[in-house]
Amino acid sequence: MAKIISGQELSETMRSEIASDAAEFHSESGMAPGLAVVLVGADPASEVYVRMKGKAADKAGFVSRQVTLPPETPEDELLGVVAGLNADPSIHGILVQLPLPKHIDSARVLLAIDPDKDVDGFHPMNAGRLAVGDESVLAPCTPAGIIEMLMRSGYDPSGRHVVVVGRSNIVGKPVALLLLRKGRGGNATVTIAHSRTKDLGAITRQADILIAAVGRANLITGDMVKPGAVVIDVGVNRVDDPASSKGYRLVGDVAFDEVAEVAEAITPVPGGVGPMTITMLLRNTVDAARRLHAADAARGAFAD
Repeated sequence: MAKIISGQELSETMRSEIASDAAEFHSESGMAPGLAVVLVGADPASEVYVRMKGKAADKAGFVSRQVTLPPETPEDELLGVVAGLNADPSIHGILVQLPLPKHIDSARVLLAIDPDKDVDGFHPMNAGRLAVGDESVLAPCTPAGIIEMLMRSGYDPSGRHVVVVGRSNIVGKPVALLLLRKGRGGNATVTIAHSRTKDLGAITRQADILIAAVGRANLITGDMVKPGAVVIDVGVNRVDDPASSKGYRLVGDVAFDEVAEVAEAITPVPGGVGPMTITMLLRNTVDAARRLHAADAARGAFAD
């Protein structure tokens, strides 16, 4: 039976480290790291996620601000809110919760966020910096969390063949770029596959580390995994379950029971990659706070 890589346990350790870093930053600068989350509308899943982010930020000793706007908010008004947060020296990280209402251009909103405060890592400038291998970039949280899970569990990707199943801008592409970097958590040989890859199993069976991020329940079955591989399941899918009080249960992109009999290690769903995403959001916010404070100090010294 495969070893379980618990994102919940790793997150608890990391959040303790982040809280210490935040306290140290507060002592040095006189301010706490500041995270602002903007929510437009009343999507239930988004509301839950935003609350979780706020609680995690509060617990870590951050200044946590939530801006909630009605669903009919005009795009220009939202852009004005973002501009205000860009200019606020007490806010070091800005996150606009997606999805946005259909009348708002998400790409335009993401482009408006100061790249130095883009703790989600979605700004095109940060995406470009990631593509050229800039190790100081604020990387997207879920991909960065995957790298931390591998490294802290003893599965350094360096020199290994990693197959990423999924090509989204949120997970698939950025995690592949992180794995290709020359620094910590990189130096892997990376293959990207997806839902339209012919004979997907022939590709996935080559993987020393397999990352599934497609959004299709139980897509990866036991016969598609090389014995002894490490399997990271990013998918979160609802499947009907009459036995559950909710009428459904959450499963990943990996058929867990089958694959756990073959793999050396595997992440569960839930409790695997999910908790790491918010943890890396906190990590990015502390890093952004330190960089912004250092830049402000340098400008002040130059002015003197």
